[in-house]
Amino acid sequence: MTKNKMKRQAMNLKYIYTLLTLIIALYFVPAQAQTKKPAKKATTKTAAKPAKKPAAKTPAPAPKKTGTTKKASGNTSSKNLGDAAAKANQDTTKKGVANGNNPANGGSLSEEIVVTTAYKPVLADAVKIRRNPDLEDKVPYKAPLAYAPLDKRQEQNSEIRQLEAMKRPAEQDSVLLNNYVKAGLGNLKTLFGEGYFSNGRDQALQLGGYIKHFSQSGSLEKQSQSRDDVGVFGKSILGDNNISGRITYNRLGTNFYGYDQSVPPPATFVPGKQHFNTIGAEAELAKNYKDVENDFTYALKVKGYAFSNAYQARENNFIISGFINQTVNQFYAGLSGSIDINSQKDSLYKINNNILRLNPYIKFQGTNYKIDAGVNIEKEFGDFGKFYIFPAAKVEVQVIPKYVRLFIEAKGDINRTSIRDLANINPFLGQNINIQNSVDRLDISAGLKGTLAPGLSFKASVFRNSVRNMPLLVSNFDTEVNKFTVIYDDGKARVNGFNGELDFKASDDFNIFGRVEAKDYQLASEAQPWNLPKFLLTAGTAIHIDSKLSITGSLLFRGSTNDRVSATTATGTSFVQKPIASFADLSGGVEYKATNKISVFVQANNILSTSYQNWLYYPNYGFNIFGGVGFSF
Repeated sequence: MTKNKMKRQAMNLKYIYTLLTLIIALYFVPAQAQTKKPAKKATTKTAAKPAKKPAAKTPAPAPKKTGTTKKASGNTSSKNLGDAAAKANQDTTKKGVANGNNPANGGSLSEEIVVTTAYKPVLADAVKIRRNPDLEDKVPYKAPLAYAPLDKRQEQNSEIRQLEAMKRPAEQDSVLLNNYVKAGLGNLKTLFGEGYFSNGRDQALQLGGYIKHFSQSGSLEKQSQSRDDVGVFGKSILGDNNISGRITYNRLGTNFYGYDQSVPPPATFVPGKQHFNTIGAEAELAKNYKDVENDFTYALKVKGYAFSNAYQARENNFIISGFINQTVNQFYAGLSGSIDINSQKDSLYKINNNILRLNPYIKFQGTNYKIDAGVNIEKEFGDFGKFYIFPAAKVEVQVIPKYVRLFIEAKGDINRTSIRDLANINPFLGQNINIQNSVDRLDISAGLKGTLAPGLSFKASVFRNSVRNMPLLVSNFDTEVNKFTVIYDDGKARVNGFNGELDFKASDDFNIFGRVEAKDYQLASEAQPWNLPKFLLTAGTAIHIDSKLSITGSLLFRGSTNDRVSATTATGTSFVQKPIASFADLSGGVEYKATNKISVFVQANNILSTSYQNWLYYPNYGFNIFGGVGFSF
């Protein structure tokens, strides 16, 4: 080998080394440019154009394929290398040895890479804002503020203080209608009228009065009745006390129209007339209630009446009653009493039947209990002269707070037989009835009362009464035609029973209520509790449809009873039972207020039209209806 030949080979190696260095540079420069910044937002279009610039710097065509050029994806064109780099849409910031981030080789896991490429902005289509400017000049109103310091001392007392009572809002002036009258008529020759009168609003004096009339006639001969009531009343406040009083007059008229309709009436049968007149009066003086501790209270009441019938029966009654009471915290101590002066007479007798009563008592009352302890000391004087001491005790305990209370009561009393009271029960009473007082020796009752739900209240109790000389009304047709008299169960009778009351008031516009009573009689000498029902149910409802329309209704169901009638047998005259069937009486009424002053009403009685009897041979009135108008002024 010559010296020139060695120089040519050295020159060729030099060119080869230069060309290899340029190829290696062209291969690694685009690849490093792709790893400067994350390629999440880079697109193919923005990365393809910069790849053409390094391709223009290539000084010569690519040489033959070598091992080094195979790493450039088999493409010797610099343009194709740039396109391939632009199409590599991957996250070059991923960690790991595969992406060149090998910590052992000096790579950093938090290395920031920046890609420098040409940016081609893309603008969205224009959107027109369809809103016109508000050219009206609006200046908001700013109220002037004024501040005044409160001249009040700050208190350091953090205890809970008593709340002050809220004042009632001022009442709106309105036209008061103090007077009201009603009048109506109907079938069975029904006449009806009522009137109520008062002096109006006055905080110190109230005066008023009323008048009532009701009459009707049935299908039987002389089957008629009439009732009249008149009364005046007043109440006045005098300092710490108030005084009230009333005067009343009542008249009931009827006829003895009853007879056994299974047989023809006797030819001489003429129903007799009967009427009862009662004039009554009462006055009361009482201390006004004050919400103070250890208050001393008292009351005094005087009342009486004069009673008479169409014959010679007369009864006068005068009662003075009152009480005194001293309160000490939850402790009450007091004394109540009365003097009952009564005289009774008829064509065959005159009786003074007077009773003196004293009731000393002690009461304890707490949140969940109430205890009344006392005795009734009673003395008959006049034509009767017995002396009695009865218990007067009652205990109430809350078994379910605010809902249910348990009560137990034990008491006793003298029941004075009154001609007026018997006539109100049975207006077909005869003359010269036997007068004898009955005695409730011991009445025991226990039960529950309270509220089951909002608006739903109840009371249920069982009782056992021990009665001496119980009065019984029986027929006396043999002695007095179509009349009744009074007999007494000679001895001590026991009456066991159950009382239940339920009242549901859903709202001020709807109310329904009922009461049931069941009794079992164990008499001393009589075979039956004559004319006393063993079962009695009463119920009613009041519904206000709106401010103008109201509906009322009532139901009475009475169980069967027995009376006694005389029967002549071979051995003589004896008494046999005469049953009286049970019955139901349904009544209802509707009232409509046409204006603030005028209203119309309709009332229907015995809607079921049952021909029932309260008393033997005295059928009640059938279906009757009446209506009318009312006027306020």
